[in-house]
Amino acid sequence: MQQIIRVDMLSGNASSLDLPSKYLNYGGRALTSKILSDEVPANSNPLGKNNKCVIATGLFAGSPFPCSNRCSIGAKSPLTGGIKESNVGGMVAFKLSKLNIQAVIIEEQPSESTGLYILKLEETGGHLISASEYSGYTTYSLASALKQRFGKKIGLLMIGPAGELQLSAAGIAATDLHGNPCDYAGRGGMGAVLGSKQLKAIVIDDLGIQNVSDYVDRQKFTSISKAFTRKLKETKKDLHKFGTPIEIEMSNEFGYLPTRNFSTGCFEGASKIGGEAMRQRIKERKGPGGTSCMPGCPISCKHTYVDSQSQYVTSSLEYETIALLGSNCGIDDLDAIAEMDRLCDEIGLDTMEMGAAIGVAMEADQLSFGDAKGAIALLKEIPKNTPMARIIGNGAEITGKIFGVKRVPVIKGQGMAGYDPRANKGIGVTYTTSPMGADHTAGCVTPGRKGFDHNKEYDVLKPDCQEELSLDLQVMVAILDAMGICFFVGLDTTTLKILVELHNAKYGQNIIFDNLVELGEQMLVVEHKFNLAAGKPVVERMPEFFEIEPLPPHKTVYDVRSELVITEMSNKLGLK
Repeated sequence: MQQIIRVDMLSGNASSLDLPSKYLNYGGRALTSKILSDEVPANSNPLGKNNKCVIATGLFAGSPFPCSNRCSIGAKSPLTGGIKESNVGGMVAFKLSKLNIQAVIIEEQPSESTGLYILKLEETGGHLISASEYSGYTTYSLASALKQRFGKKIGLLMIGPAGELQLSAAGIAATDLHGNPCDYAGRGGMGAVLGSKQLKAIVIDDLGIQNVSDYVDRQKFTSISKAFTRKLKETKKDLHKFGTPIEIEMSNEFGYLPTRNFSTGCFEGASKIGGEAMRQRIKERKGPGGTSCMPGCPISCKHTYVDSQSQYVTSSLEYETIALLGSNCGIDDLDAIAEMDRLCDEIGLDTMEMGAAIGVAMEADQLSFGDAKGAIALLKEIPKNTPMARIIGNGAEITGKIFGVKRVPVIKGQGMAGYDPRANKGIGVTYTTSPMGADHTAGCVTPGRKGFDHNKEYDVLKPDCQEELSLDLQVMVAILDAMGICFFVGLDTTTLKILVELHNAKYGQNIIFDNLVELGEQMLVVEHKFNLAAGKPVVERMPEFFEIEPLPPHKTVYDVRSELVITEMSNKLGLK
């Protein structure tokens, strides 16, 4: 029987419980959102004792199916004020599955005088360890210290100084296959929630434990998984070769690459910071090629960036990071962007939210667009807890309010991802309707991507039927999040039909495609109902400047009609 570890930070007790029967068909985001909906009052303070942080593995964690070891981390968000799930690769889900742990629930708060804690998870369960000596540690320093203390092969989740300061842009770092804390559950301020619980790190020790997952039909599950792995190796060669930064060139070509605080969709320095430029830079410096962000990933789109002396800088220089810290801030220097990424990782900050906030600060003339040294200095100030640090560290919306900026690219309090909604209208619908705020992974619309109707074509520059496409993709993503699967495996009905076969081979429940779709839809309903109870609308209006300022080069505005979006959401999900 799968276990839930329930950790009461007030009493200091960590209890191992059988997964309740009502949660047996839930994993990943489906489980985090369901537990939060059941147990957290929607009107609770995100940084108060009534909020909970839930960590859950997907339904296929530890299995041979490729890219199935992503981990979901959920809580009421201090950034959006609603329900939030942020998922991450690394070693966490794989190691938790070996310990037979489906979820970890962090609840209550200790008294402030007791200091920081570490949660140690092992075969016998979980227990809290006093950890005040690690106060102020950056994630890289902490990872080194904890591996020396508990063993090199442990898995780690941890917060940096930003999480301890409970800044709304704080994320939670996970160690990758090489032990570096560079994989992030970055979005929504999950690190601040963990900081409010005074939990500095979670240590996962699975040493000597064999993976003993049960399968109704192991042979069929393995056969499907091997065939799908071969397909991914063949079809994802460019993603492996160049990593996600290859999207910089594509976004620039389509005219929706955020540039200088979303003032234009093209960046003249795009060729200097894209996938080809990064690959060439790494190659010249004799850095390694593509690697996996989690066990069982054949795509290996993650690239290790090295400095001029071939020394490691970061392994998380992804598209979104480059778009927000790079073009959005007018910065075309990969070395500078890599340094900012490393600083965010060490301090424990979401690179997207930081890029959006710094872009807004540049709009307010606190520093100039293109000022990489100024941006780096600003990030270095955050652990010092100065007034400016707290402004930037709490995200783009707060930064805009403090400095009186009208052009602030946020939805539900969260900075937008790396796609301008005026030239990618479908992603704009996702921003305004997702329970998660302006999060591209909640329903990523890109040119050529389709919904459930394979025969229907969509043009990202036109408003027609974008509400339908966005909602279809939001449902698909929710399903993949429940399974713990990276959506690079394929955000389409073909992949979902394979998941039906896999689910039946593992669990023997004989579900059909419609059951999977219903799961995704119900996940969105649960999340939206939580948000409604928290006073958050199902559809939030796009910031006004997107509706009235034409975006170069297409000279388009965001013109998807809100009433059509509301009707589509209400009819399909039954929301009022």
